[in-house]
Amino acid sequence: MGYLIDSHCHLHDREFFTAEQAEEMLKRANEAGVKKIICIGTSHEDSLAARDFAAQHDNVFWTYGVHPEGAAKKDKNERLVFQKVKSQLPVAIGEVGLDYHYDGYNREAQIKLFEKMLQLAQDNDLPVSFHIREAYQDFFPVVANFPKIRGVVHSFTDSKKVLKRVLNETEFYIGVNGLATYSTLPTPPLERILLETDAPFLTPVPFRGIINEPAYIHEIAEWLAAKLGTEFKIIERETTNNARKLFGI
Repeated sequence: MGYLIDSHCHLHDREFFTAEQAEEMLKRANEAGVKKIICIGTSHEDSLAARDFAAQHDNVFWTYGVHPEGAAKKDKNERLVFQKVKSQLPVAIGEVGLDYHYDGYNREAQIKLFEKMLQLAQDNDLPVSFHIREAYQDFFPVVANFPKIRGVVHSFTDSKKVLKRVLNETEFYIGVNGLATYSTLPTPPLERILLETDAPFLTPVPFRGIINEPAYIHEIAEWLAAKLGTEFKIIERETTNNARKLFGI
């Protein structure tokens, strides 16, 4: 029997989900064939919350990362705080990267934080979950300085030209989520796709208008099968194998 993996969600975040909701959603995910879930850290504190949530569930995993928005906050030595939680290792560093979408961002501070996070990943031989928005002009030069880094570009939202660069210049996977079901984003080749919800955000068709949850990976997989003209079980097998290969789960 095959199964699906939600490679990026925030089910541990109590700003969005109560503990009861999270447990209900885990049950629904399991019933929908989504057997493994990765909870993504966005700050030191949030990463520890993801760790603690994962520790309570056999098939939930966590990542450690400081989102680019954190570049504007008080600087920390992430290398040191990571060592404090190393007894329960994350499966990746993320989500980390560059986000130039909103006014007032500090490009230099974001790049500095991103480099620190990439060094952390490299030092601990962990993959990276990249958050890159309207910042690929700086993304490519930064990651070129870390040639051994492996990872996934979470929720890719750029052009076909940029997607081609990612596919040709790196070995990174591309995160496909509910956004793809109601947009005109370019579709990556199956061998480079990881499925993700980014729950509670980016709810896929046909559930637009309600909170997103890991069970909806099934709908994203069905959409992708139709888009690529292939069988659901092939999408299930290939995307799960990709996630297992990258994250070691």
